[in-house]
Amino acid sequence: MQKNIWTTGNVVLACLSFIILIMSALALNGCTKLQEPLLRVASNVWPGYETLYLARSLGYYDNKNIRLVEMPSNSQVSQALRNNMIEAACLTLDEALSLMQDGMDLRVVLIMDVSHGADAMMARPGIDTLQSLRGQRIGVENAAVGAVMLDAALEAGNLQAKDITIVPLTVDEHAAAYLAGKIDAAVTFEPVRSQLLKEGAHILFDSSQISGRIVDVLVVRSEIAYLHQKALKELLTGHFRAREHLASQPQDAEQRMTLRLGGNALAQFTGLKIPDIKENRSLLGGNTPPLKITAGALADLMLRRSLLQKAVAVDHLADPSFLPERNQ
Repeated sequence: MQKNIWTTGNVVLACLSFIILIMSALALNGCTKLQEPLLRVASNVWPGYETLYLARSLGYYDNKNIRLVEMPSNSQVSQALRNNMIEAACLTLDEALSLMQDGMDLRVVLIMDVSHGADAMMARPGIDTLQSLRGQRIGVENAAVGAVMLDAALEAGNLQAKDITIVPLTVDEHAAAYLAGKIDAAVTFEPVRSQLLKEGAHILFDSSQISGRIVDVLVVRSEIAYLHQKALKELLTGHFRAREHLASQPQDAEQRMTLRLGGNALAQFTGLKIPDIKENRSLLGGNTPPLKITAGALADLMLRRSLLQKAVAVDHLADPSFLPERNQ
């Protein structure tokens, strides 16, 4: 009888131990589920995106659930976002609209940079006014940024598209076409802008005259943004800290950025404005965010130029909720 009592006690203890073990496992599993997953952020090489990599170099993302993914081209970044290989990406606004047309629900959580002279209409000597473009051959990329610049320049010169000859060229073809005499002007940007200046071309019109229309943004897939709240806030905080480091210690920043941008890294920021937190709140916030207006106008232009095949809803595009509370 005593043996049976002892055996029963052992069984009870064993059952209790098993229950505790299961509960512990469930608790640990619950903690794992609550842990925020890795935030993967992709970009190609562009000065306006470099603050993120400067932040990484400075250690701001150490021990954070953030991984920066470097890709050779913006098309590869877009494809990675389409394939759910990444959660967030640095893109031009028109690239974001193209992805949204394909069914992606994106949120712009940061205005990374605004073109303020970085994009320009360059012309040969003798073409001294916008009106002088009448009858001339203009090289321009078949992309939204080129379309925005060309439309604005023509409007400022009281010209229409029929008054010029548009020569579709990718940006890497602009300098060669200019030197070969195949075009008389080009809508272009760095480093071609500097190349053409050395070859005697001059600036007729630049993006500082339409500031706010050409922007680079950080987007996140809306359906998973809530899972990455902490990492997104840490990512943006690092960006603004790096922005401050770039302003206060430019020589150290340039040395760190040379690894990705190459020589004369600081010069590559010419014509780029990197908005601070207050400016980002202004651009992304309010009942009618300025970004919504910019995106709507850009989407309309892209539709007219067949760069979009259908309308894109931009009402919920801007999301300032991940921005830090105040400037760093």
